[in-house]
Amino acid sequence: MSALPLTTAECREFRAQAHHLQPVVAISSDGLTPAVVREVHAALSAHGLIKVRAHVDDREARTAMLHQLADELSAGIVQHIGKLLVLWRPLPVKDKAVDPLKKPGPKTVKVVQNSSRGGQRPEVKRIKVLGNQRLTASGKIKRAKNRTTSVKKKGLG
Repeated sequence: MSALPLTTAECREFRAQAHHLQPVVAISSDGLTPAVVREVHAALSAHGLIKVRAHVDDREARTAMLHQLADELSAGIVQHIGKLLVLWRPLPVKDKAVDPLKKPGPKTVKVVQNSSRGGQRPEVKRIKVLGNQRLTASGKIKRAKNRTTSVKKKGLG
């Protein structure tokens, strides 16, 4: 695998996003071990944009670690400043399991009713509307009725 190429505009945007992040993985003086690579892979899969702190004094060794991580994990190099390394990889697409039996959940609706006297404030209510209910224009809740089927259709089924 190879490192993802990033444009300068993408790097600038990711640097701005990474500014407030804390390092999630620390590389000790032992260097890149398989456990560190696994942790960086897990952090990239979970967050996409991460900071890594390398506790190594040699700048060339840190640069080599950064390029090795980017190549192994197919991530983009965003920044290398001091002992901090910033990597980015697009988040994997998570497909949601859709349950066909699941009904819509309750919604909170704000109902505004003007007062009968013109000079007063309108009355504001927050009403919870369930999946089988609807809100009328006058602000009342109506419950859905079961649909009636004809005798002919009942005989077919």
